[in-house]
Amino acid sequence: MILLLSILLLLATFSTKLISRFGVPGLVIFLGLGMLFGSDGLNLIYFDDPLLAQRIANVALIIILFEGGFNTKREELQSSFKPAFTLATVGVFITAVTLGLATHYIVGLSLEASLLVGAIVSSTDAAAVFSIFRNKSIQPKLATTLKAESASNDPMAIILTIALLDYMKNTNFNLFPFIAHLMWQIVAGIGVGYLFGKLGPYLFNRARLESGGYYYVLSLGFCYLSFGVAEIIKANGFLAVFIAGYLLGNSKFVYKQGIARFLEGTSTFCNIILFLMLGLLVFPSQLPAFIKEGVFIALLLMLVARPTAVFLTTLFWDYNLKEKLFLCWGGIRGAVPIVLATYPYVAGVDHSNYFFNVVFFIVLLTALIQGASLDILAHKLKLFAGTKKTSPHSLELISTENTKCELLEFEVEKGSSLIGKRLEHIPLPKTTLVTAIVRHDDIVPPRGDTEIQEGDILFILTYQEDKEHLIALLE
Repeated sequence: MILLLSILLLLATFSTKLISRFGVPGLVIFLGLGMLFGSDGLNLIYFDDPLLAQRIANVALIIILFEGGFNTKREELQSSFKPAFTLATVGVFITAVTLGLATHYIVGLSLEASLLVGAIVSSTDAAAVFSIFRNKSIQPKLATTLKAESASNDPMAIILTIALLDYMKNTNFNLFPFIAHLMWQIVAGIGVGYLFGKLGPYLFNRARLESGGYYYVLSLGFCYLSFGVAEIIKANGFLAVFIAGYLLGNSKFVYKQGIARFLEGTSTFCNIILFLMLGLLVFPSQLPAFIKEGVFIALLLMLVARPTAVFLTTLFWDYNLKEKLFLCWGGIRGAVPIVLATYPYVAGVDHSNYFFNVVFFIVLLTALIQGASLDILAHKLKLFAGTKKTSPHSLELISTENTKCELLEFEVEKGSSLIGKRLEHIPLPKTTLVTAIVRHDDIVPPRGDTEIQEGDILFILTYQEDKEHLIALLE
């Protein structure tokens, strides 16, 4: 079993080099590998335990959401906070209701089942969206809107799904306690996340641990503690984890860069494990019976529900028609919907197998169709600005103690006044030092007579108090 799992991980890792060329999210190949190794494929790994799958998925989702919040920068979020937040909350609700009603009246499912399908697939996937935009230069306002939305809309989808399942299981349903419980989950979840987000920097700065490795353990313990406390008071733990991660990621504390790298790697591992496991849970021989409805609901989601949510929630924000169309097509589904599709199994809902297989088709189709065609649409709408330059080298300042210094990364773009100047002729503050220059995928040791060229990436060590003045000087 260990050997097979290691082979799966290696295949999943190297396959990303191939599929990235076509703009298809990695989740597609991960799911495919899981299905290939599963009981209906090569029959190498038999896995048919939705309860265990949900428990593993929840453990993975906590890390994924925490890391998503941690890497959501305040500066990016502020530029598109209002539309992104509206899409991540009201937009998720509109998507769920619109898709639910359309599925009920067109496909013919019961209203409860239709709304549950809508709630399950109502959130977009942060991993898919971030991977697509990693090496592409899309209009910044659109890129940050989609990133911020995808990083923050999972909790709302989870809340809606759990609420609908509670309603379906409770024969003595009462609307007012239901709404009160839902509001408590949201408000208390935000409160717990805020508390831990503010407590986190103090805890990390006061810890003074012996080595960097212990800070990684501390970050995981902190993450799961925020979820656990929220669960104890019946708040939404996923929302609490995201808020805590966001506030912690936008604070200053010791060993932050090391923790950021650790969370990125751990989150990537969780994403891969999650999709491989969900692929193993799928029985391909059962899928043909769900193809027709799965494809039809996926089209309703892409062409009706998502556009309805986007056009309604951006009604009061400054987006033109082309930008709204791009936001509509950028709503790629991923991990959370498939994980939520296991919830009806665990809740004992009738025909739960239907939800899992239909949702699987929806996620697969949106990832394949929208993920692969997003570049084409950006070109057609004239929103694509080319491919971002990525450097194979990165320098970071990682410290287990508080420091007044910061290591900045600055790219010399076309038209910069720095081009052609020697370092010794640039009036940098006395407390500032250019530590390295990345040029043409190589590192150039800086000297006074080193001439700056277009495309150079400068790594600059400076005091935090001089940061704003330095950036203004360089720009």
